[in-house]
Amino acid sequence: MPATFDMPVEELFKYQGTNPKPQDFDEFWDKGLEEIANMDFNPEFVLSEFQVPGAECYDLYFTGTFGSRVHAKVIKPTNLSKPAPAIVQFHGYSGNVGDWSGKLKYTALGYTVAALDCRGQGGPSEDKCQTSGTTFKGSMIKGLDDEPERLGFRNIYLDTAIMTRIIMAMPEVDETRVGAVGGSQGGGLTIACASLVPEIKVAAPIFPFLSDYKRVWKMDLAKAAYDEITYYFKCFDPRHEREDEIFNKLGYIDIQHLAPRIKAKIMMGTGLMDQICPPSTQFAAYNKITSKKEVIFYPEFGHEGLADHEDKVMQFFLKNL
Repeated sequence: MPATFDMPVEELFKYQGTNPKPQDFDEFWDKGLEEIANMDFNPEFVLSEFQVPGAECYDLYFTGTFGSRVHAKVIKPTNLSKPAPAIVQFHGYSGNVGDWSGKLKYTALGYTVAALDCRGQGGPSEDKCQTSGTTFKGSMIKGLDDEPERLGFRNIYLDTAIMTRIIMAMPEVDETRVGAVGGSQGGGLTIACASLVPEIKVAAPIFPFLSDYKRVWKMDLAKAAYDEITYYFKCFDPRHEREDEIFNKLGYIDIQHLAPRIKAKIMMGTGLMDQICPPSTQFAAYNKITSKKEVIFYPEFGHEGLADHEDKVMQFFLKNL
């Protein structure tokens, strides 16, 4: 197998990450889970204008942290005789959940599908969390000058857990047979969701984003998806006088530190030439997962569609759900 541009493959399986973990990390996330456990999500399923035979399509709205009304698309089969599996899906950075039709492949298998629109990005979800500091660019550095509870991705991660809890409670869904999937940001959210909802049975993160921020910066790859780090330093800490503080704060939303909570069976897809989400950053999270896991390598591929990987993900779900 060709060597990754990042580090040799054998070293990837040993790498344990660079970005620091805040001392109160576990307490911080336990508190977040306690917060949503005591919330009224007030879910509202609104029948969509888009409909197809054999399924019903709904716009789901629910209340997340800071009172934000968050949106997801939900499709459920109409021919179920008993509770069946569900898939929760997460989209790439700055985008949205996309078309209804792209989700029907799993509905055709009898699965309910739910796809989250991340707050503050390209869909209709609200973000009512007000923060100090910059509001110009991106979810990654939103709240970086405020208390950790106001970090943008802290609230998106909790939204993934809330949506999944709502889907698990649907009468059409077997709560013991739920899978999660997504690529890039969606891959990072897949890991975050499986960490915060350990009842998820299987998860298929694809080249996950949001992992090992300091490693990306040290590789001089804080560009493209991670360019907010460079932007923040240039505008707000140009001499890096607060470097340790900043990376420690980012540690609260670093998925590698959430990964040990996962109980799900994992199948990760990784392009060895990925210079957007470098392989080592992906393995910082992968190596901390203690549940059953595997990774599928694509030696010549970067941060792009991985040949036949969607088919492998579908077979993974069919086998394990």
